[in-house]
Amino acid sequence: MRNKRKLKALARDMANSENYADWLGAARDHDDLTGMTDWRHIEHTDLYDYAQIRLRLDRLRNLRARSDHQGLLYALNEGIHGNMGGMGKGVLYRMAKAGTKRLIEDYIDEIDASLKLLAELDDGIIPAQQKMDFFYRANICFGRSALMLSGGGVLGFLHLGVVNVLLEQGLLPRVISGSSAGALVAGVLACHTDDEVADLEELAILQNGAKEDTGFLRKLLTGGPSISLDDLEQLVERLIPNSTFEEAYAKTGRQVSITIAPAEPHQRSRLLNAVTSPNVYIRSAVMASCAVPGVFPAVMLMARNVHGEPQPYLPGRRWIDGSVADDLPAKRLSRLFGTNHHIVSMVNPIATAFISKDEDRGGLSKAAGALGVGVGREFLNFYRGLAQKRGDKWPRFNMMLHGLHALMDQEYTGDINIMPSFRLANPLRLLSHLNEEELIRLTHHGAHACYEKVEAIRRCTQISRTLEDILYRYEYGDLRPDPAAVRKPRSSRRRPAPTLAQRERLSGRSDSTRVPMKPRSGRAGSGKSAETSKVAQKPVRKAVRVTH
Repeated sequence: MRNKRKLKALARDMANSENYADWLGAARDHDDLTGMTDWRHIEHTDLYDYAQIRLRLDRLRNLRARSDHQGLLYALNEGIHGNMGGMGKGVLYRMAKAGTKRLIEDYIDEIDASLKLLAELDDGIIPAQQKMDFFYRANICFGRSALMLSGGGVLGFLHLGVVNVLLEQGLLPRVISGSSAGALVAGVLACHTDDEVADLEELAILQNGAKEDTGFLRKLLTGGPSISLDDLEQLVERLIPNSTFEEAYAKTGRQVSITIAPAEPHQRSRLLNAVTSPNVYIRSAVMASCAVPGVFPAVMLMARNVHGEPQPYLPGRRWIDGSVADDLPAKRLSRLFGTNHHIVSMVNPIATAFISKDEDRGGLSKAAGALGVGVGREFLNFYRGLAQKRGDKWPRFNMMLHGLHALMDQEYTGDINIMPSFRLANPLRLLSHLNEEELIRLTHHGAHACYEKVEAIRRCTQISRTLEDILYRYEYGDLRPDPAAVRKPRSSRRRPAPTLAQRERLSGRSDSTRVPMKPRSGRAGSGKSAETSKVAQKPVRKAVRVTH
């Protein structure tokens, strides 16, 4: 009975904590009381291959202690990935509140220390070229992490608490996506440095703006029963500079993407970022992604042309709420930026109604839920097919079914899911004005939801963050080698170089399409003709090298 009272008191302390340090202290006491601290120190379990992790950890420590740097490099080459021996399983990070198995943490720390040691090693011990080849290859093999911010109306302010905690802990990924309300926060992250984004704590940006114009903040917080288009435009203009994706990336180095959905059928959703649409204004992308169907009108994108003037981007098309089609664009981020680990801040009330308790459900319950979703998708497919045949007669019904199918045909979870417990008593207030106390409460709930995932995020992203930092130092910082002494590794490019067989096929195809020259001597095998053929092939080989 006494332990139950203590556990309840510690739970209250965690819920009322003002910062992560206070929360972590209460969480450690909670683990002590529940026995999870002892669980963390016990290596033996069937949840992961503890024997393999222990063997590799001892080997790495031995190699580093003996200063066998070539052996250490070889050992790291053997297996540097995030799920070695199953150590990346989510259940390992949900048992205790203040961390996971100490063996896993020690193993990650050892790899981290070994990478830093090799990076700073004198080039006379391991040549700079060999080290660069390894780090570029390891970065691709290990992958990167991405933060995906879902849609959710005014619940998007929950994202501010999440982002604030990740910034404080130095864990905010460089790859970020946002849809609908998440697009607003993603747009802010795209255009502001870490120091500037830190001012987002408890609506500081809005409060700072209110010092100049108190009427705007008062209007935003109490401007009426629902947020108008003018309110949204003013908020976007206040928080996001008039920058393009390319300009924002040059300032912050963040690879931020915003999802938009087409307003017309038979079109595909798009992911706007510095790679796919460098000249598009971030403000217009955010406005499009926030254009909730039936509430705000569809938006035409704007971009900066070669003369520095704004002009329509794809003027024949209009775009709406990005969460309708692709709330969490994990596959597209993976294809564009090499991400394979996704952190989700999920505040979409449609999705959280089904997945908020998914981590605690049993296998049979999960299977039944997946079956229900699958059956629902098939029914929607059937009725959508009927509606499409009568598209001219049922245009609104057709669009409604198309939207419902898009909502159900999405994956709403990632590797680490941050899902605040906050719920609006009235769902109709998702697009309504909230008072300042309610907005601060939203950021508070977002921060506390993130507290529970901080240690999992720290451990699962530690190696990838170290690799990115080392590569940054090699390219721009103190580890940058003499460009004349090294070459950029092939593994720094996503597309592999062509094989010999591919080059021969390309050359043969070029020869077959080229008009043969008649030899001056009349002999088919003259030296002149052979020389001409060799000269004609040179541009083809050069083109192959440039392309790849």
